[in-house]
Amino acid sequence: MMDLETVDHLLTTTRSVRKRLDLKRPVDLQVVRRCIEIAFQAPTGSNAQNWHFVIVTDAKKRAEIARYYRQAFEAYRGMAESAPQVQEGDPRRPQTLRIIDSASHLVEHLHEVPVHVIACVEGRVEGLPVVMQASVYGSILPSVWSLMLALRARGIGSAWTTLHLVHEREVAGILGIPDIMTQAALLPVAHFTGTDFKPAKRLPARDFIHWDAWGERR
Repeated sequence: MMDLETVDHLLTTTRSVRKRLDLKRPVDLQVVRRCIEIAFQAPTGSNAQNWHFVIVTDAKKRAEIARYYRQAFEAYRGMAESAPQVQEGDPRRPQTLRIIDSASHLVEHLHEVPVHVIACVEGRVEGLPVVMQASVYGSILPSVWSLMLALRARGIGSAWTTLHLVHEREVAGILGIPDIMTQAALLPVAHFTGTDFKPAKRLPARDFIHWDAWGERR
């Protein structure tokens, strides 16, 4: 059996790192490559193995991507600040406000993050039945999470972001990503400051577990 304490610690403390990304320390790209190789062991629908990862280190391209990300965030921020979890009395409010603040920090510094990794999957989901959309995303999202875990285990932080997808075509043009590819996530990747992370505050899992029928609790 694996060391469950170590495994549980990795799973519960792999955070979306924004404010604590070290913008000055270089990232060993061979480590990033190794983490992507590990991510290739994630489940893939119908054994398609149709994932692609674009590693962006060019400063000019990172700046262009960050500009589009900033434009998308300007619209997102208003929606985030009016969301239910931000309202007075909601137990998620304090943490949500901190997330909005850290997301704002990332917007201002995204171009400085030394490595961007954009995860892509072959095919487009527009117009597909839900089952096929789920299959497409099911072939890339598990590997992105595995990548975040592998990076975290090596002292490298990342953040799962998707706001650049508001300008997916423009970002594809910057990087030469073919039209047939669907971008799924953008990970800013850098070493993190400090030594560790804590589990996030979450609503009780028991309130979201249903036994044999919706709404049945134990």
